[in-house]
Amino acid sequence: MPPLAHELQLLPPYLALWHAYDRTARVELYSTAIRTGDGLIVIDPTALNRRAFCELDRLGPVTSILLTNVNHERAADSFANNYAAPIFGPKELIDAGNRFRRLAEGALHGLDVIAIDGAAPGEIAIYDPRSPGVLIIGDALINFDPYGFSLLPRKYCTDQKLMIRSLTRLLDLQFEKMLFAHGLPITTRAHDRLTSLLEQTS
Repeated sequence: MPPLAHELQLLPPYLALWHAYDRTARVELYSTAIRTGDGLIVIDPTALNRRAFCELDRLGPVTSILLTNVNHERAADSFANNYAAPIFGPKELIDAGNRFRRLAEGALHGLDVIAIDGAAPGEIAIYDPRSPGVLIIGDALINFDPYGFSLLPRKYCTDQKLMIRSLTRLLDLQFEKMLFAHGLPITTRAHDRLTSLLEQTS
């Protein structure tokens, strides 16, 4: 049975997240929804039970689904079918013949899409510039035990040194919150936390 989340956590004024444990991968899967003027953008969605789906619907219609790397298809097809919403994925998924639309570096629905080379294939970060600024990370950064807030372990990277250089670009952005595909969100001083982490690697 695929991982199934049972409740949403709201992070005012325009964020929601949910998570479910994947017994096969033995890791917690986190998903995010960002409310925009047009509706909700859902990132790396895991499945929701009926009650949680109703909570999500109350926040607004899902207009797009974004995948932060090739490993995060999760329940994207189910969301796309339920909401008649397009799925945007990295080039590597498009090249494999999937029906996703390409998610390239640049702007999409008021969000900035930033390539993070050296992590998982197709890895991107998503930045919402609305104050106080939110950064959403695929696999390049994690925040769960026993690692805590840390880099993706080297064995899962395509090139960890290149990944670190890519992550350094994120320090040019202003953000207070950081959300992850794997791990608890950082809701205050996220920029400071990332600065400190990257300084430790130099």
